[in-house]
Amino acid sequence: MMITRTNPPGLHSTPGYHHVTVVAAGRTAFLAGQCPLDSTGALVGRADVGAQVDQVVANTLAALSSVGAGPEHVVRTVIYVVSADREVLASVWSRLRESPLAVAFTTASTLLGVAQLGFPDQLVELDVTAALP
Repeated sequence: MMITRTNPPGLHSTPGYHHVTVVAAGRTAFLAGQCPLDSTGALVGRADVGAQVDQVVANTLAALSSVGAGPEHVVRTVIYVVSADREVLASVWSRLRESPLAVAFTTASTLLGVAQLGFPDQLVELDVTAALP
């Protein structure tokens, strides 16, 4: 399976992701939004965005592994953060880019500040699409 990531001429430079990701037709995994919940369903890191990012990373790695994939197979991410503060958004991006999931964020990626997510006190959610090997 070949994944091609590009930044076409005429588009702005990016802080690590690519504007376009192309994958030959094949098996694709669409992960449910990964939330900062532990294996018992309890929210991790109430009011601690860093702890929530770490749990989301762990959950995403587990979900990818369950289908024989890793961060290198991710072709699209959408990151949701409950904040309108650019510094908070940037801190989430930085923590993700320094995590064991970091390579997943070199692909087509979107970071959004939102008003609310599904669970009380949830601050982060990650939507991932992967091209399976």
